[in-house]
Amino acid sequence: MNNIRKPAKSTRFFSRHKKLAWISTFITLFFSMFIIIGMLTSVDPGYRVTSNTVKKWTSNISEVHYLSLMMMENRLFSRVLPEDNPPIDLWKVAFELSTNVRMHDVRSLLGRELPGFEMYDRQILIAGEGTDYTNLTMESTPPLDIVLEEREATPPEDKQEEEPEKSVTETDVVYLYNTHNRESFLPHLPETDDPNGAFHHEVNITRVSEQMAKDLAKHGIGAKVDQTDIGEILNERDWDYSADSYRASKEVVEAALTENKELNYVFDIHRDSVGGDITTIDIDDKTYAKIMFVIGGDNPEFEKNYALAKKLHELMDEKYPGLSRGVEKYGGAGRNGVYNQDLSENALTLEFGGVDNSFEELYNTSEVFAEIFSEYYWDAEKVSGSEEGEDE
Repeated sequence: MNNIRKPAKSTRFFSRHKKLAWISTFITLFFSMFIIIGMLTSVDPGYRVTSNTVKKWTSNISEVHYLSLMMMENRLFSRVLPEDNPPIDLWKVAFELSTNVRMHDVRSLLGRELPGFEMYDRQILIAGEGTDYTNLTMESTPPLDIVLEEREATPPEDKQEEEPEKSVTETDVVYLYNTHNRESFLPHLPETDDPNGAFHHEVNITRVSEQMAKDLAKHGIGAKVDQTDIGEILNERDWDYSADSYRASKEVVEAALTENKELNYVFDIHRDSVGGDITTIDIDDKTYAKIMFVIGGDNPEFEKNYALAKKLHELMDEKYPGLSRGVEKYGGAGRNGVYNQDLSENALTLEFGGVDNSFEELYNTSEVFAEIFSEYYWDAEKVSGSEEGEDE
């Protein structure tokens, strides 16, 4: 009998001890939570965990994983999951979140180990003909004094303009501007052959914007061309060319969109710094400067901008194969990553040719882009008009 009672007494002791342990743990964690919150909110703002930091931690996790987690609570989310979606792998998600290494992409590891390799840590959303990770866009970021330096330049010849095919829209609907407005082209700069010195205060990328406005008008589309010298603004405010150019141009774009609510398409036109072998193509015995669509990967709503770029790329590739280099998603550490595309879901960054292209080649491409965009625009207007009619 004594041998039977002893285990019962021992069991009650351990059971009571277990309860005390749970209560002690709960109290410790409860007060620890408040202590940690107090520490986080009292430290210097520069050392706090910001929403930007959290965004960087989670940027490498697929949106499919988030949808899978939400689906556990609401089955309706299963409707937007890809049909071939594999089951969520919690260990893989935890590994990618803790190490910032994407298991499906070796670049996320090599980019931290090999100097200069991070330039390849980008995403090709759509690869045009010949486009791969070795020939993506390259942004020239010289000191501001190089950008503002006076140089000799050969202006392009005036292009013979045709009469518009239809009456132009009553108000401007396209806004054309140039964040790096002094970007120029080596064939028109006789004193330099250095891509990092291809800048001029007059003979530059803004002329492409002006030509595009004329080409859009031929198809009945009104466009406003901004003439702001962003380089001069940077100089006046003592801002950095690489870090602050988009900061300066954003003010200009916001003011324009506030002044004219009809501006529904916003195109920031640049020229690439890569060579002519990448940015030039011959189609039917005519030479063109290629286009690359660049999407800001750090813009939370980038998929809306991507939808427009994707459609324009497809239309262009159908009629002028090879003219579009594709669609690139550009963002991450050390980059702007938004490129003012958060101001409109129809905002795009267009890389028109490169340093080795001539204005003749650029103007040929402007004519084609205006043709392609007008096809998209008027089709969209028809759909919009029919929907308004149905609502009435």
